[in-house]
Amino acid sequence: MIVCVCHRISDREIARYARAGMGFDEIQLELGVATRCGQCEGCARDVVAQCSASHPVAALSRDDCGAPAGAQAPASL
Repeated sequence: MIVCVCHRISDREIARYARAGMGFDEIQLELGVATRCGQCEGCARDVVAQCSASHPVAALSRDDCGAPAGAQAPASL
């Protein structure tokens, strides 16, 4: 589902970054979610909170929908 219409960011993309150990602020900086109109911020924060609480840290290179991922997890993770 598209969470951020302005930047066309899906819940799957947000979840992938959250599962890699990134917090909302880091995801916002990386993807641009909730930086234009701000209407998606609550939903985006919910996705991050759900994924952070229910999944261990995983590498960003694993894409949940099967497509090759273009980003790698930061070395500090």
